Amino acid sequence: MQGLEVTVLLGLAILVGTVLAPRLRIATPLLLVVIGLLLGFVPPLREIQLPPETVLLLFLPVMLFWESLTTSLRAIRRSLRYIIPMSTLLVVASAFAVAWIATLFGMPWQTGLLLGAAVAPPDATAVAALGRLLPQRMFMKLKAESLTNDGTALVLYAIALSLALGDSVTAWSVTATVLVSYLGGAAAGIAVAALTFVALRRTRHALVINITLLLVPFTAFLAAEMIQASGVLAVVFAGLIIAWMLPRITTAASRRQSSAAWPFGVYLLNGALFVLIGLEVQYVVHDIPARQIGALMLVTVAAWAALLVVRYLFQLLFAPFTRPSGGPRSGYQRGRVVSTVAGFRGAISLAIALSVPPAVGGAGDLAGRDAVVFVTAGVILLSLLVQGPLLPAVVRWARLRDDGVAEDEYELAQRTISGAALAAIDDLAAEHGISDGVRDRARHEGYELLELSNARAYARQSANDNDRIAELEDVLDDPAAPDTGPLPAAGTARHVVTPADGDASASSLQMLATSSGIDLTQRSPITRFEEASRLKLALLQRKRDVLLRMRREGTIDDLVERRVETHLDFEELRLRGVEHPD
Repeated sequence: MQGLEVTVLLGLAILVGTVLAPRLRIATPLLLVVIGLLLGFVPPLREIQLPPETVLLLFLPVMLFWESLTTSLRAIRRSLRYIIPMSTLLVVASAFAVAWIATLFGMPWQTGLLLGAAVAPPDATAVAALGRLLPQRMFMKLKAESLTNDGTALVLYAIALSLALGDSVTAWSVTATVLVSYLGGAAAGIAVAALTFVALRRTRHALVINITLLLVPFTAFLAAEMIQASGVLAVVFAGLIIAWMLPRITTAASRRQSSAAWPFGVYLLNGALFVLIGLEVQYVVHDIPARQIGALMLVTVAAWAALLVVRYLFQLLFAPFTRPSGGPRSGYQRGRVVSTVAGFRGAISLAIALSVPPAVGGAGDLAGRDAVVFVTAGVILLSLLVQGPLLPAVVRWARLRDDGVAEDEYELAQRTISGAALAAIDDLAAEHGISDGVRDRARHEGYELLELSNARAYARQSANDNDRIAELEDVLDDPAAPDTGPLPAAGTARHVVTPADGDASASSLQMLATSSGIDLTQRSPITRFEEASRLKLALLQRKRDVLLRMRREGTIDDLVERRVETHLDFEELRLRGVEHPD
């Protein structure tokens, strides 16, 4: 088929899946895979191939960069002792377990290790698409793990491919491959992020900013490939660093522009990828000789089951090292089950399998590239179509509560930046030449917003207390239920509103200054409007400064900071106007 025909076909498939998924009450990625499988029954459509370089060079850089931008850096730092072993040791253990399973069915060891390297890493895009119903902390840990484990899988693939092609592999060559892959990928990502910062720190044009950011993942991937390092790790490192620098190298207009374009583009790429996975499964099924289908299906089911078992056992064995010291023990067992089911396979696995050259062969039916592609595609299919629908039921069974920290921090941030702006309003008004009437009106509006934030925080705390009381009653009735921790005193607020500026006292927030010494009727409405706009923009900048300081000090999470910043961006664009946003 021609490229235009394929594009229209994929677009129609994504459209149908997007329309039908909510009505059928299933996840859109799952329906898109099924649509791809159904399309694969049409012989001409089945011939649509998914070149590995397309996934590695077109799909993955963009999707991994976006997932890196929307990942909590604070969550990564706090969960490093979980993420590091899960993204390295678990990948190695999973690969060797699958290789051992494959050899039991007659597959050569080298081919089995290629298969293990392909199916070992959970996929970041699949986790992001199907794991949204998880508690925020678990979702971020799984997402961070999936972002970083691809580098380990690609190193394993390079070693396994050398063995399969008969090349010499020594301890020194393995060590060199690992060091170049990890350190080179990290260095390439850091270098590209640094160059991006230098290029954008003085730029205010929204289109220039967003075009530059769009080039970052491809540039990072290319730079890493040029030194034979991990392009995946380079993209992830660049994305995480730029996510931290984003408020300083972007503007309100560019952020609003990118917040609409990036999710839409990533959604289309994700959708196309899931449809192509379904088509690829149909292709390899029809391409494999009939006499091999039965044995390969057994290998597929056994490899998929081995991945689940190894993931659960690994978490069980490493629990003393990954669990926070002094933390509660109840609930961890069910959490491990949820984490096991949420380990989806996806694009990176298929890309690795398709990258196996036809020269890989040997004696027997299960020795070549076709067997690796078949089993990998089958594992991906089982992962998406079995684990995907099963995950919501497992989450409900586990009864994992969201700790509500994100909402608490969001409310704290809103109240803190509002208090800081009110504490600085006199200084800002004097600095920008604002009349007393305009200043007092802005102060009054600020106090109204602060009172609203306080009321919302109190109402939410009261609702949480009532929920905890009801949950505690259920726990007392059901001794087998997980422990939910101590119950807070009713009506007790979790945070106290404090001004962010150290030179302002808490009592200053209780005073509402008014002025009747100016006759506003003698001033032009245009002048009052311009003064009010200047003052509000200055207050917004003070709020941004305090917000970034709260993120830098770890008081609030990165994602909370971006959520609050979104509201500030909308307000800034409203004040500046659409025609001249910068």
